[in-house]
This record gives sequence, C-alpha cells and structure tokens, in this order.
Amino acid sequence: MQDTDPAPPLDQAASLAAWIRLELTPGVGRVTVHCLLERLRTPQAIFSAGYHVLAGLVSPARARVLSEPPSQLVAQRIDAALTWLDAPGRHLLTPDDAAYPGLLRHIPDPPFLLYAIGRTELLAGPAVAMVGSRNASVQGLSNAGNFGHALSEAGLTIVSGMALGIDAAAHEGGLRGVGSTVAVIGTGADRIYPRRNERLARRIAEEGCIISEYSLGTPPASANFPRRNRIISGLSCAVLVVEAAAGSGSLITARMALEQGRDVFAIPGSIHSALAKGCHKLIKEGAKLVESVGDLLTELCLSPMAEPSAETAPGYCGAAHALLEAMGQGPVNTDALAALTQTAPAFLAGQLLTLELAGHIERLPGGLFQRINR
Repeated sequence: MQDTDPAPPLDQAASLAAWIRLELTPGVGRVTVHCLLERLRTPQAIFSAGYHVLAGLVSPARARVLSEPPSQLVAQRIDAALTWLDAPGRHLLTPDDAAYPGLLRHIPDPPFLLYAIGRTELLAGPAVAMVGSRNASVQGLSNAGNFGHALSEAGLTIVSGMALGIDAAAHEGGLRGVGSTVAVIGTGADRIYPRRNERLARRIAEEGCIISEYSLGTPPASANFPRRNRIISGLSCAVLVVEAAAGSGSLITARMALEQGRDVFAIPGSIHSALAKGCHKLIKEGAKLVESVGDLLTELCLSPMAEPSAETAPGYCGAAHALLEAMGQGPVNTDALAALTQTAPAFLAGQLLTLELAGHIERLPGGLFQRINR
C-alpha cells in the first residue's frame, strides 16, 4: 500500500486550479479578489462570468484579463502547483475548505489561500503566538524555549514565524510538547528561509504545520514578513512577546493582535537591556506582564501547570557562587563586579570565562555580562 494522498476528484482539481489561477492573475490584487468573491462566490464563477459582467464590478483592464484564457506562463505555474499538491502532506486551503482556520475568517484582510505542509488540524486548535528578536540573548532564547514547551504541554499550539532567534526557539519548545507548533512563513511554501532553519523547517513539516499565503516560488521579500504577521496573531488567542528591541518587528505583530481583539502579553527584562525596550513599551501601553507560564495560563483561563524548579548550578566554588549572586539579574560590567566582589581583575576574568563556558552567564555588547536563568 503506497503512503500517498489520493488524487483529488476531477471537479476538486478543477476548483483548486481556478483558485490558483485567480491568485496568479496579473494585475488582480487581494482587494479585487475579495470584492469578486463576495459577489460571485467562487473563482470558477468569476472566470465564467464574461467581460460585461466583470466590467460592472472591476476596472475594464481587470475585467479583460479575467475573461481571457490564462497565459502560458500562468498555465504552467498552475500545473506546477497542482503537481506540488500531489505529494503527501501538502494542502491548499481555500475559504470554502473545512480545514481553513476559523479564526482567520474574521480578521481584516484574511488570506484567501493558504498553502500548508503537515498537520492542518493544528490550525483549528487553541494557539498562542510567540514572537521576538532575531538577535536574541541567551536568556531570551531560553525563555522562548521553556515557555514554548510548557504552553505546548498544556495543549496550546505555538505559532511563530520561523525566523532566527526567538521564533526558532519557540518552535523548538512547541515541538517538545503535545500541542506542537505552526510556522507562518513569508515565502512560498516550497522554499525554506532562512536556510539556517532548514532542519527546523523539516521537523515542523513532519510534526507540526507550515503555512503560507504566498504562491509557490515566492522568494523572501522584505514586505512579505510584516504582512504575514497578521496571520501569526490571527491564528492565536493571544500573543506573547518574549524579547524585543524598541524597533522590533514583533511590535507590528502585537499591534495587529490588538486590532484583531487578541490579548497581548510581554516578558519584562532588565532596564539596561536594549532587547527589553520593546517589551517594556508594550507593558506601558497595556500589555499584560508575564513572569511565568502560570501567569499566562491563568489569564487564558487554563489550569496553571507546576513549573519545574531551577536546578542548582553544579560544582561552583565559593567565589563563583558569590560572583553569580553579585551579578543579580541585569547586565553588569566588570568594573562594577570587581568592586562588588573585591576581586582582582585577572581572577575575575577567569571566573567570568568559566561561568560563560558553562552556560550560566552570557557576554553582551559593551563589555557587559548577564546571568542566565534556566
């Protein structure tokens, strides 16, 4: 018995071809598509309506291109997309598809097509979006992974954008739990970006779900990523910003979440950390401060789980332990540490290197060090 999805019936294949053709028709954007679908209901009805009917709904130029047969290039791309969909685990979700996410139907400008790879049933379950900096701190990555894992174990699907940094750590955490993860990407579903996340992307395709509103072959373009953020928040009941600088793109996701009526949460950080400025801004503007997974689950009216206690760092001598205690929770420079611990600079440098190599502190720009809480 072959491990392949059955070929769609001829009428279903024709319907999918019409949806893909509508997406690929040159000069016809999302606003026009939504207008036409509202009046004529299906792409097949649009293409069979004829020029005079279409000209009463859209501009003459658009009516003309919609009433003519597709170009050879468009026809080739339709065939290529249908061939791509023949492979196991690949789907094209249209608004009349039962698997199309219900939450997305009610956001402003919902995607009219979603290419998906993997477990589309995850799109219907309760989900939390987790976003943050691409250039994350070690502590931020640890927070993202731990929160993603705990929320996934609580039955929530983790939604993020498969970027480097916080996104990737949140996905990894989600994959470790029963809720798994959904990646909303800013390229065609047949492309992996960034390439450094290739292994992660393959895991998500097998154990979670990857979705894109962009046609197959779409390359990474800067405008695509802010736009896909409305889908990340739209799929979720809440958005958690883990770590973000003042100008982070994560703040765009938070703004879109508020416009969609979603709750926004943020994890605070040190007042000295540039990577905490975005989270602090959100908290000042009304986002809910989160210090633990239990805080978030309580706000979402879910049962808080017992959180694992922090493990005591093994093998510390008295000086290293005193150094960690002196560091506190915020970034600190070596001069301040030397004064606090009354330690000679050479000995202090050795202790800092030992703790850094053991993964208990991280070196920050500007000669600063910060303790990592696991």
